[in-house]
Amino acid sequence: MGPSVQQLLIVLVIVVLLFGAKKIPELAKGIGKGIKSFKSEMQEDETAATKSDAEKIEKTQENSTTTQNVEETKKA
Repeated sequence: MGPSVQQLLIVLVIVVLLFGAKKIPELAKGIGKGIKSFKSEMQEDETAATKSDAEKIEKTQENSTTTQNVEETKKA
């Protein structure tokens, strides 16, 4: 069972008393910036991984072509 409305209000009052009304928006802003930064880093990592995969595929295709050329030369 989740917390009741009374319990949530008590926790909210304690948080306001501990941090002050001015500090709470600043904390939320900092958390938001952290989340945005994390998301952008994840996207950059995915982009780098995609580029790396594309380069591996390209090298594999080049090696395959080179191997085919060598085999054709040996047959001739």
